[in-house]
Amino acid sequence: MAKHCLSFLLILLFIFSLLRTVEPSFAGHTAHRRSRARANIEAACKGTRYPDLCIHCLSTYVKPNTTIQSPQELAHVALTASLYRALYARAFVLKVAKEIDILKRENQVIRDCLQQINDSVDQLSGSIKELRRLGKSPVGDDLFWHISNVETWVGTALTDASTCVDELPGPNMSKLKATIKGKVLNVAQTTSNALALFHRFAVRYKAVASATKKP
Repeated sequence: MAKHCLSFLLILLFIFSLLRTVEPSFAGHTAHRRSRARANIEAACKGTRYPDLCIHCLSTYVKPNTTIQSPQELAHVALTASLYRALYARAFVLKVAKEIDILKRENQVIRDCLQQINDSVDQLSGSIKELRRLGKSPVGDDLFWHISNVETWVGTALTDASTCVDELPGPNMSKLKATIKGKVLNVAQTTSNALALFHRFAVRYKAVASATKKP
């Protein structure tokens, strides 16, 4: 009986020693993947106007243990992050606009801002769809047309958000308008970063496409 117990304990100790050997290796591999993904994001965000915000957005919307490798993936994640921010800002401004209606107060600036954010959402949504087409469609004569569409639409979304920010008053504005301005400013900054990342992708994609089409 004692021999059986001793054998059982030895087996348990052996299994435990194996687990202690495997777990650090797995954890180290996972940490390596995360650090590599973080390094890729930081390198990509260096060329943007708001690098800290860029790193935060990309890190937030990238799934754990996922490594973004291609410029197209980076551009897609950045555009998606910008769209989500725009949707969030639109929901807030829409709520404010409804409260203004209930209180029978006219505030054209907020109404104009809501329209501009609506336009930004439409432009960003269309840009994401167009970017997906670039990855699926074969290289053709309409390549530059698709790229131009994305650049134009993202640029327009940036202009709309920036216009809303510029039209809101300065330091003497109400707390409500200051909150709106902060949310829309965030949309403008994330959209600016997304546009920069798409430009980087577009340059490389055009170069590859041109080389592929050469006889």
